[in-house]
Amino acid sequence: MSRTKVNKQTNNRPPSRGLHIVALFEGAKGILVLLVGFELLTFIHKDVHEAALRLVEHFHFNPASHYPRIFLDLTERINDTKLWSMAIAATMYSIVRMIEAVGLWLRKTWAEWFAVLTGGMYIPVEIYEVARSVTWPRITVLIVNFGIVSYLLFVLIRDDKKRVT
Repeated sequence: MSRTKVNKQTNNRPPSRGLHIVALFEGAKGILVLLVGFELLTFIHKDVHEAALRLVEHFHFNPASHYPRIFLDLTERINDTKLWSMAIAATMYSIVRMIEAVGLWLRKTWAEWFAVLTGGMYIPVEIYEVARSVTWPRITVLIVNFGIVSYLLFVLIRDDKKRVT
């Protein structure tokens, strides 16, 4: 297929390696959450609390300490209905992420705006979390998310200027 035909199919917007990387990242998030959702279904009709206790012990955490205790207390309240609900929510989240990834891959403006909005809404929360307690994972998540949102805004503004001129 010639470059001219490709450009016409994508609203006269040439392919973008950066958008393809963001699309792959969003698609990977969708697949990961989908896999977690399917994994949740394996716990139906099983003792989730017992599995959680074995997990805590496997990592040599003290079950009586703060965070493992919170985790174990939460698992005591999980039943089959909640597991199904979490699996369905994971599936819906995955579908949204995959649609966004395909839209970004195809350079659809709606997908770029959607990614800016959905990524940008987490930035205030991430800033709050870093301010509350500075850790490398929190800083990394904030920097990566801020970088993606900034890049997408740059692409949108650049392409809007090209359309005007």
